[in-house]
Amino acid sequence: MFCSKKKSPEVERIVKANDREYNEKFQYADNRIHTSKYNILTFLPINLFEQFQRVANAYFLFLLILQLIPEISSLTWFTTIVPLVLVITMTAVKDATDDYFRHKSDNQVNNRQSEVLINSKLQNEKWMNVKVGDIIKLENNQFVAADLLLLSSSEPHGLCYIETAELDGETNLKVRHALSVTSELGADISRLAEFDGEVHDDQRQNTDITKKRKAVDFSANLQVDRTFQFFDHHLMESIKSGDPKVHEFLRLLALCHTVMPEENSAGELIYQVQSPDEGALVTAARNFGFIFKSRTPETITIEELGTLVTYQLLAFLDFNNIRKRMSVIVRNPEGQIKLYSKGADTILFEKLHPANEDLLTLTSDHISEFAGEGLRTLAIAYRDLDDKYFKEWFKMLEDANVATDEKDERIAGLYEEIERDLMLLGATAVEDKLQEGVIETVTSLSLANIKIWVLTGDKQETAINIGYACNMLTDDMNDVFIIAGNTEVEVREELRKAKESLFGQQNRSFSNGHVVFEKQRQLELGSVAEETVTGDYALIINGHSLALALESDVKNELLELACMCKTVVCCRVTPLQKAQVVELVKKHRNAVTLAIGDGANDVSMIKSAHIGVGISGQEGLQAVLASDYSFAQFSYLQRLLLVHGRWSYFRMCKFLCYFFYKNFAFTLVHFWFGFFCGFSAQTVYDQWFITLFNIVYTSLPVLAMGIFDQDVNDHNSMDCPQLYEPGQRNLLFNKNKFFICMVHGIYTSLTLFFIPYGAFYNMVGEDGQHVADYQSFAVTMATSLVIVVSVQIALDTSYWTVINHVFIWGSIATYFSILFAMHSNGMFDIFPNQFPFIGNARNSLTQRCVWLVIFLTTVASVMPVVALRFLKVDLFPTLSDQIRQRQKAQRKARPPYSRRPQTRRSSSRRSGYAFAHQEGYGELITSGKNMRAKSPPPTSGVEKTPYNSTSWIENLCKKTTDTMSSFSQDKTVKL
Repeated sequence: MFCSKKKSPEVERIVKANDREYNEKFQYADNRIHTSKYNILTFLPINLFEQFQRVANAYFLFLLILQLIPEISSLTWFTTIVPLVLVITMTAVKDATDDYFRHKSDNQVNNRQSEVLINSKLQNEKWMNVKVGDIIKLENNQFVAADLLLLSSSEPHGLCYIETAELDGETNLKVRHALSVTSELGADISRLAEFDGEVHDDQRQNTDITKKRKAVDFSANLQVDRTFQFFDHHLMESIKSGDPKVHEFLRLLALCHTVMPEENSAGELIYQVQSPDEGALVTAARNFGFIFKSRTPETITIEELGTLVTYQLLAFLDFNNIRKRMSVIVRNPEGQIKLYSKGADTILFEKLHPANEDLLTLTSDHISEFAGEGLRTLAIAYRDLDDKYFKEWFKMLEDANVATDEKDERIAGLYEEIERDLMLLGATAVEDKLQEGVIETVTSLSLANIKIWVLTGDKQETAINIGYACNMLTDDMNDVFIIAGNTEVEVREELRKAKESLFGQQNRSFSNGHVVFEKQRQLELGSVAEETVTGDYALIINGHSLALALESDVKNELLELACMCKTVVCCRVTPLQKAQVVELVKKHRNAVTLAIGDGANDVSMIKSAHIGVGISGQEGLQAVLASDYSFAQFSYLQRLLLVHGRWSYFRMCKFLCYFFYKNFAFTLVHFWFGFFCGFSAQTVYDQWFITLFNIVYTSLPVLAMGIFDQDVNDHNSMDCPQLYEPGQRNLLFNKNKFFICMVHGIYTSLTLFFIPYGAFYNMVGEDGQHVADYQSFAVTMATSLVIVVSVQIALDTSYWTVINHVFIWGSIATYFSILFAMHSNGMFDIFPNQFPFIGNARNSLTQRCVWLVIFLTTVASVMPVVALRFLKVDLFPTLSDQIRQRQKAQRKARPPYSRRPQTRRSSSRRSGYAFAHQEGYGELITSGKNMRAKSPPPTSGVEKTPYNSTSWIENLCKKTTDTMSSFSQDKTVKL
């Protein structure tokens, strides 16, 4: 008896630098990327196993086995094996092609070169050969070979900026820093080769402008950013006329930020930004002539309408999620000390001087207008400071920075003290430029009864803003439930309260399955009474609470509540949690799920869903490689589902209905014939007709219908999302439809057999000869069958193309060509045992009575269907029937086509700082740790009073995911 020892859970990992032999004993995974499914040896067995897991293939395999037993089957085995082999071969070729490209991608990644320190020398090594514990040298713009721990960097103080697009789909730059004990190693190979540090990892700890306006022309500004658009010409005129308030407004935007400037190889000024919103505002000031040029720990240099001006940076009052604002205190060349502040309007308005009442009212109205358009707003204000007052305040700030007790509270209190009596300058509104058509896509999918869940790694405030920006969250919702419990008991209690607010004190069940992109099915649950939720609700849950729910029986309550809500947003979730949410819905709800993502952190979710979609672009190709479909923009999902997805379902259902119908009609004729041949296993058709019927005579017409057919055109499919619901409710193919197909096939088989049988029972030909022989009877029925099923598919075809005509009428012509060839003298002379029906086709089909029988059989088979369909469309038209009638009327009238107007949402104000994932990097900037040593620009002789931070590295270590981000998104800014 063999038994395997259960592997104990891993509680600690130990990695030793420069010691491959030591690390190998832990049997760590290698660094090889492996996304392919097969290799040369495993392809055939695994692929065949996968294919025969499909019910249709298993059925035909079982049928083939039965046909190999002569005592059971009257049909020859090759009538089944030919189509089965054809289908399996085509599928295998497609699977092999897909896997070939996966192998190609894997090889490309695995064979990337990296410099590895081996035996005290840097050697080129392939990625797949890199081992745990190796020391690797990375250069600028080089791909990261594996999960790395930063030892040292050529940047000051061991800082390193990385782009994690291939990991999390974000192109923002992230800042990492080395430990001080290792950053001293620098690039000294000998010291790095001697480094034998150990790493112990404890596993237990785990929008569009609605009104067209002409953009402002910035052609005179050589440093303008061409991706920005501005529409306020009055603002440009105020700048030219020297309006002091406007200049102060733009000066604030150029000074109050954490942006880092650099020049690219072409000498162009590039901004590295912590958040896209900051990049938008600094670039806006740049376009209007207030250009942020450079900074040192003590100074900020800007170009004001062509004149370089250097401001002394006295203090930096950084942003955090509690303050929701940031400020800088600077001294200008004239010696004046000014505090510039920007932040959430709800916070900053409370800090204003009473003299701002009139401007406050006007600005508040403007902010409300901007918020209604879905823009993120900030209020802008300043304050003139007295030199003596500032020195006293700054002395207290220095004391607070070195305090050991209540340090943070003391600093926060000093910030509050100086940020008061501010003078309002105005407000900004930034639109995070969603990909074109995102709002329309979300709206259309919602109208199609497709539920959308957002699974994101962003923090809660960011995720909520994304929901509002995409029109998934609105102020019109009845309630928004936020689940943020820190224990299982708290999560359960919050879920209970949410359900109570939905249904009162009754604990009523509800089933309404939906997930990431989920096609909801209306199911009758028998004993379980479905409850209808009146009103729109949203559920927002963070990653910690979600983890607690997924790991306990609370997950059922969570799913029940989520399914009752119109919108679900899961924030701060890990890639594994994304996949678990999809699996949860797949397991407990009868729903089809679709996951869409753009980064490697979405791969698990994409693979878990029934359908995976990857968005290609700047975020890496991992999601694309793991997906079933890929495209460049989210809005393409609307066409994929509402047009191609619906057409695909429509075509597949018609294909299945026709397939079952024609095979019932074809096969049951043998059953009726059995009553007259004593069930002797004699076939009613020629064996070659049996073989070629599904492969040649009827395959191409149904293939054309399955590829090209459409009930309504793409424009109407997009304009009427409700057309998608029949697929969600399985209305086009279900048990009732199958029963109808079966009855239709039985009826057709009866007419195909008994009309020729009755006509041939006592009939003679034109030459007086008897025509009721077996072979003539078989040819008549076979010809009738081919014509009937061809006419039937012509009736089923809703959208005619040249290919449909060629395939349908060409199949009939092909049938007659093969029929006369196989019944010819030449074929009989060559293969007398295989083609015994010599001359029968020529003899039978020259008789007018035979053609009359064929015509009568066709009319009797088709006319009831035509009559029933006419009555159904006339008396009980579906939505598809009504739109198809409208299409016909439109084709006659040819009216101009107009699309549905774009919808905009009404939303509450939201600060642009919602997109700052953490506390800012003000201390990092003022410390100078992230800046290369260079000669500072002239300071206009102003005395230095630096704001010195002694704990920047301590605070930096507290920050979770770090973002000096590269600003590359289109932004529309209103000032």
